[in-house]
Amino acid sequence: MKFILTALLLPTAATAFATPKSTPIVTALAASDLNGWVPDESAFAWGLPGALDPVGDFDPLGISENTSLVQMKQYREAETTHGRVAMLAVIGFLVTEAPVSFHPLFNTGDKDIGPAIRHLDEVRVVAPFFFEILGLVIGAAEVGRALKGWEMPGNEDNLILKEEYYPGDIGFDPLGLKPDNFEEFSEMNTKELQHGRLAMLGIAGIVAQELVNSKEIFVNLAIAPDTFIAPVAVY
Repeated sequence: MKFILTALLLPTAATAFATPKSTPIVTALAASDLNGWVPDESAFAWGLPGALDPVGDFDPLGISENTSLVQMKQYREAETTHGRVAMLAVIGFLVTEAPVSFHPLFNTGDKDIGPAIRHLDEVRVVAPFFFEILGLVIGAAEVGRALKGWEMPGNEDNLILKEEYYPGDIGFDPLGLKPDNFEEFSEMNTKELQHGRLAMLGIAGIVAQELVNSKEIFVNLAIAPDTFIAPVAVY
């Protein structure tokens, strides 16, 4: 319980790790190709959005100072993607463990199937092809992301991400919410990153807590009664 609360209350402006520096790449791309972002080697994280007061440029080990543009873009791509997955995971955990009787995948009726870390054990029973379909959906999404932003392996410049690709911008904007200027885009991108960072800390805390005592997060928070009886292994 204390572990979860600590994780959820940690500052959300923590930025990520980076790999060792390689030869910096000077880009001549137009600002419009990168949503208005102009890479600046003298700026923190090459001028990418993501820092938020009062923490600001959080990098106590100085790792970003030795990170090339290519590596920084790779890192931001990974951070953005993991943050989005973590945000979905937090919502999924809270929805499936909510005190009200509701489950988006299948109706469990009055059956308490315990913490969300064990819910997929039940999916195969009621939806035999769920994991196959899930694998196809994830695979299609990843192929689309790769075609959008990733270079072909073995390219001459040994690049991973395309020079004109802004990390995380896969072009998915069905509601047309993406701003058309860098100032507003930077603010929105920073908000997404901060929420993603918090979600990564939060889901790590939730999973760790449920692995410790096999209790739902709402039970650990004393919001819901504990009605789940863990199965007893028979040897």
